[in-house]
Amino acid sequence: MRKGTLEYEHALDAVIEILRSRARQGAAPIPYGDLSSELARLGHDVPAHEGPMPYLLEDASVRESPDGSLPLLSALVVLKDSGWPSGGFFKLARRAPYRRPGDDVVL
Repeated sequence: MRKGTLEYEHALDAVIEILRSRARQGAAPIPYGDLSSELARLGHDVPAHEGPMPYLLEDASVRESPDGSLPLLSALVVLKDSGWPSGGFFKLARRAPYRRPGDDVVL
């Protein structure tokens, strides 16, 4: 699956709908593996920790909040062991236009 293809756009739509649904239900986080499984159930082959997953998550946040005024949807996707988003999320959150404070260091 390559970014910019119809297949990618359909997977992106699915990611956004899954994360929106979770946000509507109280923003319960979802581990990367569970998101991958949910996408597979919908017919999208997206491995949890490689391939298009980081791009889909970034694009979901950018599409839903292009000006940085809304919460980043990708914050709902977390590593199973730590319960925190991956380092890629924090890099996205710190850059313009989001400029979110904080870092990815567990205290």
